[in-house]
Amino acid sequence: MKAFCLRCQVSGRVQGVGFRYATVDKAQALGVTGYVRNLPDRRVEVLACGEEQAVTALRNWLWQGPPLARVSDVRCETASLQDFRDFWIE
Repeated sequence: MKAFCLRCQVSGRVQGVGFRYATVDKAQALGVTGYVRNLPDRRVEVLACGEEQAVTALRNWLWQGPPLARVSDVRCETASLQDFRDFWIE
């Protein structure tokens, strides 16, 4: 099993709609570690680490988000491998 990390920026209506909390729930369900945080420009940043299949599933979910979110773009890049114990809101 190959582990890797992705750093994603999610654009659209993603702040004030429970996006970070829903991302934590989804990441923990998938066994992904890392964090999610709001950015000053109204985007949300996600750093997700874990098995490639699980991280890819989270990346795909970011296009949907929670029910009130309206995602317009998700841009991801590979990040250096980090060893987190959990997934949290930063």
